[in-house]
Amino acid sequence: MRNISDIIEQYLKGILHQSPEGTVEIQRNDLADRFSCVPSQINYVISTRFTLEKGYLVESKRGGGGYIRIRRIELPGPTSLHTHLHHTIGDEMGQTAAEGLIYQLEEARFLNSREAALMRAAISREVLMLKLPERDRLRARIMKAMLISLLG
Repeated sequence: MRNISDIIEQYLKGILHQSPEGTVEIQRNDLADRFSCVPSQINYVISTRFTLEKGYLVESKRGGGGYIRIRRIELPGPTSLHTHLHHTIGDEMGQTAAEGLIYQLEEARFLNSREAALMRAAISREVLMLKLPERDRLRARIMKAMLISLLG
């Protein structure tokens, strides 16, 4: 059984998928009423599942006519993807950023779920048992090597 956060996330992703502009504008209270939850639950879902690392830009306006706008940031086409990845990864990459990039590539269907799971396992801090910043440097090199192999 899925929890309320998963249901809200899937609902918002469905709306984003149907939007020709890749943007959705919602009111926190309306969404909370729709799912019979507190507005802070909506905040939690948006702040943890719609992050920049995962390929989303979130704008928020508070007040009486306030809204939350979520926009999907599209990856570049296959021809410029390698350049984009090289610049995104750089010489060092933290675990959160790496997992966000893997998530974004999986959502865009550049990676399947098995490839994404293998990548997440290979770049985790529990596997890369080095001190910072060497761990982030190694993670960046691993990410580049895996993505070149998978997307090359």
